[in-house]
Order: sequence, then structure tokens, then C-alpha cells
Amino acid sequence: MDFSKAQFEALIADIRSGLDDFDRRLDEIMPATIAAAARWYVPEEVSQALLWLGRESVKVGKYLIELFLDILKGATAPIFMFMDAWEWMNVRGSATGVASALSAQHLVVDDSDWSGKARDAYVASVESHSTAASRIGTIASSTSVHLLACAAAGAAFYATLAVVLTKLIAASTIAIGFLGTAVFSWAGAALLLEEAGFSTAVIATAIGTLTTFLTAQAATMVNLHGEAVDATAFPGGKWPSPNTSTYSDATVTDGDADWSLAPG
Repeated sequence: MDFSKAQFEALIADIRSGLDDFDRRLDEIMPATIAAAARWYVPEEVSQALLWLGRESVKVGKYLIELFLDILKGATAPIFMFMDAWEWMNVRGSATGVASALSAQHLVVDDSDWSGKARDAYVASVESHSTAASRIGTIASSTSVHLLACAAAGAAFYATLAVVLTKLIAASTIAIGFLGTAVFSWAGAALLLEEAGFSTAVIATAIGTLTTFLTAQAATMVNLHGEAVDATAFPGGKWPSPNTSTYSDATVTDGDADWSLAPG
């Protein structure tokens, strides 16, 4: 799944703007309902029923706005997940760079100028450092991939909300027109209430889908924790020892030796 920070921020801005638009349209429902109910040819019982429908339509609409605003409190989570995923990939790059530099094919120790037990001990210890750096790179990569997947899932969830909100705005616009007439007032209120019920169901389904996905990601967190505490590359939970105490016995013949011991 892909994630675009700019597109997601634009999506959230559209949702907030849409909520303001929907709220304004809800404020128009009661005046339209009152005008329709006050017409001289509308019987009293019908008038009261229309007013009740108008109030219920506004009540349900306001509830949906509060629901949207509550859900939007988590809108920054996908953005931070994306940013963290980016940083973890930087960690991966640094770690794999170290691992590559310390690999046998890249780290060449010329034994023409340096020989003996120190040189051999140094070469032998390098592989463990390369392995440890590679493990960090693997963990960082996995963390980044799963953070990005969570960010994309969050973005898909809010995209669903945007579609729901667009339909609500369209339904409220039509409902206002219907409520302005005595003949079609029932149809206008029914349309908005039906769309509100459908939207609530869609939102509940979307929340359930997102929850299921994030629950599955919890298992991934456990696996990442297992990778982090795996002592295979980090004996005793520490970076591999370079065993520098073994570097004191060697012969340096480059003409500028800091120490030189006779070959044993």
C-alpha cells in the first residue's frame, strides 16, 4: 500500500471543509421545515409531524458531525507513522552501509605491512560486526514497512469517511429542497435519515476493518520485539566485542610502525 503525506493532508482538509458545509446545511433544515409546516393548507397533525422530522434530521446530522470530529482526532497518526517509517529507512541505510563496509569482500586487510596474531584477530572479529549491523538494518526495514502499511490503512479509512461525508452533503442538499414543500417534506426527511443510517453503518464497518488490520499488526510488533532481543548477533545483548586485547602481538613493516614485535 502506498501513502502520500501531501495527498493525505489535502484529504483531511477536505473532510474538515466538508463538515463545515454539512453543518451549514443542517442549520437550513429547520427554517425550511418550519416554513413548510406553517402553510395554511397543512393540517395540524401533519405540521407537527413535519417539525418532528426536521428536528430528528438535524439531531442525527449533528450526531454524525460529532462522530466525524471525534474520529478526526486521530488524523495525525498516519502522518507521524509515515515520518517514522522514513526515519527508520534512514537507520536502515546507515546500518547496511556499515555492514557492507565491514564485509569480507569490501574490507581488505593487506598482510604485506601487517601480520601476526593481531592482524588475524582483527580480521576474525570484523564479521561479527558486519552481522550485527545487518541485523539492525533488517529490523529497521521491517519496522519501516509495517509503519508505512499502518499509515496507508489509516489513509484508506479517512478516504472512506470523505466519501461518506460527500454523500451526506448531497443528501442534505436534496432534503432541504424537499422539506421546503409540503408534498415532498416526508421524502426529504426520509432521504436524509436513510443516508445517515447508511453512513453510520459504513463508518462502523470501516472502523471494524481498520481495527482488524491493526490487530494483525500487533503480531508483527511481537515479531519485531523478538528480532530486537535476539542475542545471536548481539552476545549478551551487547554489540560484539572487538577483542582489542588480542591486537598487541603483530609485526608492522610499513616503515612507520608504532610498535613492532618479532614474528613468533
